[in-house]
Amino acid sequence: MRINKLLSNYGYCSRKETNRLIEDKRIIVNGKLCTLGQWVEETDDILLDHQPIHMNEKIYLAFNKPIGITCTLERSASDNIIDFIDFNKYIFPVGRLDKASEGLILLTNDGDLANKILESDNDHEKEYIVTVDKPFDDSFLLGMSQGVEVCGVQTRECKTTKVSDITFKIILTQGLNKQIRRMTKTFGYMVVSLQRIRILNISLDGIKSGTWRTLTSSELLFLHTL
Repeated sequence: MRINKLLSNYGYCSRKETNRLIEDKRIIVNGKLCTLGQWVEETDDILLDHQPIHMNEKIYLAFNKPIGITCTLERSASDNIIDFIDFNKYIFPVGRLDKASEGLILLTNDGDLANKILESDNDHEKEYIVTVDKPFDDSFLLGMSQGVEVCGVQTRECKTTKVSDITFKIILTQGLNKQIRRMTKTFGYMVVSLQRIRILNISLDGIKSGTWRTLTSSELLFLHTL
């Protein structure tokens, strides 16, 4: 595998950050400076800052993201999720939740599991509560559930449930950029608030805004069967 994937899988840094480490001449493979995109084996002698690398303990967090926090690893962004959480080890968000939205997002240092969760072909459910700017009727929910063309892509069929005249729940199995906002806009509505309340078997229940908890053993057991 490439050195970028290995360091990500081992829980050291992102694949992008690996390139920076290589450019700064901080990685040595079998006695030679590592090159960008170099292929390596786990049995190779790999040093980071002259210390052997090893598999770090895996971290799995469920975080209730407040509005205004950006799901980015770029520390130059003043509202980035990493500085907000201020965890003492390397982690990264699994997917995104746009800045104007709130709710559940997972963070980990397990690159393989993150890729499994994000794989669009796996039909993994994500559930949201959405409030729009004016009352809607049943035809709106039906149209949303049947799929909508956004940015040249037809969204998958999904589940919708009415909560009130202006609020509904929606369960998606894909994650196009700002998908729900663009879907509702197609029907002439604007999203007032959007909260993700579930990813697969993991619920937002009990997690206050701006706080996180570690995943339970039963939650992890399910995720590792994906």
